[in-house]
Amino acid sequence: MAAVVQHSLRRYLASAAGKQVVLGPSAVSGQHEGGYKMWKKLTFFVAFPAIVLCAVNCVLEHNRHPHERPPFVKYDHLRIRTKRFPWGDGQHSLFHNPHVNALPDGYEDEH
Repeated sequence: MAAVVQHSLRRYLASAAGKQVVLGPSAVSGQHEGGYKMWKKLTFFVAFPAIVLCAVNCVLEHNRHPHERPPFVKYDHLRIRTKRFPWGDGQHSLFHNPHVNALPDGYEDEH
């Protein structure tokens, strides 16, 4: 039984391998020759300008609105320190920004 399955599998693989003839890279073989040219043009004339326009939009929006920090409100459920951080004085997070991140009792420069 195993010999029959093995023989059938070999015949199938031999016939399937004979039908697939690929000459050259897959981007230029077959019926769709020159497909890489279309993708190259789309990359340079659509994708890169779209990235530049998005970056310009982000910069203009950032500069248009002033970024003032919100007033500090001491809520009981926020900034709970049950255990000190293992660095510094134990109150500052690892990526602490004194202008944006408040300590449990308020912003640093308001003290």
